[in-house]
Amino acid sequence: MKKTYLITGGAGFLGSHLCERLLGEGNKVICMDNFITGEIRNIKHLAADKNFRLIKRDVSKYINIKEKLDYVMHFASPASPVDYLNFPIQTLKVGSLGTHNTLGLAKAKKAKFFLASTSEVYGDPLAHPQKEEYWGNVNCIGPRSVYDEAKRFSEAITMAYHRARKVDTKIIRIFNTYGARMRKNDGRAIPNFICQARTNKPITVYGDGSQTRSFCYVDDLIEGIIRLANSSLNTPVNIGNPNEMKLIDLARLIIKLSASESRICFRKLPADDPKQRRPDITRANKYLKWAPEVNIEEGLRKTISWFAEG
Repeated sequence: MKKTYLITGGAGFLGSHLCERLLGEGNKVICMDNFITGEIRNIKHLAADKNFRLIKRDVSKYINIKEKLDYVMHFASPASPVDYLNFPIQTLKVGSLGTHNTLGLAKAKKAKFFLASTSEVYGDPLAHPQKEEYWGNVNCIGPRSVYDEAKRFSEAITMAYHRARKVDTKIIRIFNTYGARMRKNDGRAIPNFICQARTNKPITVYGDGSQTRSFCYVDDLIEGIIRLANSSLNTPVNIGNPNEMKLIDLARLIIKLSASESRICFRKLPADDPKQRRPDITRANKYLKWAPEVNIEEGLRKTISWFAEG
């Protein structure tokens, strides 16, 4: 049966892919975005769909939707270090007030609530790989704390609404994701490296490049989101690719796939930058029957092509 979804941050990188997937399955989608980091071009191709509606609004302020909702999916938030360092107050507000507002709406509409959280709740982890039971190693007043703590609070209030208000809630902890519609000035490793490689500029690697990340292609992530949204799980679930790699190896691979003449240069490591990041996806594998399918080379080729076309 057709369902109605409200997706906050629907014009962002992940939100726009989610809007597209849900519309493709015949659902009605209400996209809400204030366009601090979202872009209209991400959803422009959806405007002609009679089941799609765009509302320009800041979810940190009072929101009201007249029609019935089946799902409220809260994806609104700056998500890259460049963005949340430029918009620290807005990041904290969308994680706190925005989550409160969307939870209240879900409760009023008797809708399911879906929170897009992040692997950043684990901070600079001392446990590796990171399981959902790990409590994290986070600097609560450091420069990255505006994002880390906003998401940690959003998880706490989401679980409080589940326990005290009986809202059917889902929490996804998203690990590094990449693909089409990432912004060129996003500030994260893959768009940075691709844009630099395409113009044969030096690839800027922070630290010595030995820090690790695990990169999940966007199509795999969206599949994980759909499966979690349709599941009975209420506690957080890691969704990401467990194939870990060093950032310097990522830079070399992008240079190779781009047939670039770029060289690697090194910059000072930012404060509190995690040294390693890798999801334990046992829970997703067991309960959602989910695992990523797109390998890093295939995903990067598709992403490099998208940047070339843009």
